Amino acid sequence: MMVALKLTYAANLLVAGWIGIYSLFLPKTAIITVFSNAYEPTEVVRLVGCLWLAIALLSAFGLWKPMIFSPVLFIQLIYKGGWLLFVATPAIVKGESFPRGMAVFFVIWVAVLPFVIPWKDWF
Repeated sequence: MMVALKLTYAANLLVAGWIGIYSLFLPKTAIITVFSNAYEPTEVVRLVGCLWLAIALLSAFGLWKPMIFSPVLFIQLIYKGGWLLFVATPAIVKGESFPRGMAVFFVIWVAVLPFVIPWKDWF
C-alpha cells in the first residue's frame, strides 16, 4: 500500500506540478497544451494552476508522510470525477469542444485512486 501511495504522490508531483506551473505562469501556453484549445485563456486557468500546484506540494509532503496526506487523493477523486460527470460528459453528448487528453487522464486517475486511497485506515 505504501509503495502505491508514494507512486501516486510522485505522479501528482510531476504532472500536477508541471500543469500547475504552466497554468499559473504561462496560461496561454496551458490553453494550447493542457486544455487543447477548448477554452479561452482567462484568469480561471491561473486559478486551476493554483489548485494543481497545491496538489503537487501536498503530494511532495505525501512522499514523506503517505497516510497523513492521503486525503488529497480523495479530493482529486471528487473533483476529477465531478469534472468528468458535469463537464466532459455533457460536452461529449452535445458535441462541444473539451480537453480530450485531460479527460482521458482523469478517467485513468478516477479508476486508479479508489484502489490507492487507504480506506481501511480512514474508517
